[in-house]
Amino acid sequence: MNVAQPQRVLHVVTCATLAARDVSRLVGLAQDAGWTVCVVATPMATRFIDQAALAAQTGYPVRSDYKQPGAADALPPADAMIVGGASANTINKLAAGISDNLALGVLNEAVGLGLPLAILPFVNTALAAHPAFLRSVRELRDAGVDVLLGDGGFVPNPPGEGEQKLPGYPWEAALQAVEKLH
Repeated sequence: MNVAQPQRVLHVVTCATLAARDVSRLVGLAQDAGWTVCVVATPMATRFIDQAALAAQTGYPVRSDYKQPGAADALPPADAMIVGGASANTINKLAAGISDNLALGVLNEAVGLGLPLAILPFVNTALAAHPAFLRSVRELRDAGVDVLLGDGGFVPNPPGEGEQKLPGYPWEAALQAVEKLH
């Protein structure tokens, strides 16, 4: 008897960083690895991404706002999540438990549910050195979140040099992290 494998669902959350422009790379990598992928964007990230192209690539609308109460959810529930192109703002808010937009709401729930969650920052050295950011990374790691900052993940760049980091942005590391956790 051939029993079909259940489909794994990955929610990719993206933020208002330069890396958001390339989030389709992560979507493709995850699809190639057998994941059904849905994209959730922070409100400001919608300015960086091509929502129509991502919806065509995934087969699901890009969500950036809460649904109406009682409305069916357009996305299947996540088995794992990746925050790719994670901003310092989102990392700090997530560590503080702030859910002031849909992306943060689903991420805070993921932490509370213990879902496999990898965060791939895209921050410069000045933001990465801020005490609140360092504290947030430590708190998220203590909560079981895989924050891919430093060796094996994203190494921050000097301010104004983010564009040069895009070609080598380690999307694969984020996917490997959730694969290991899932």
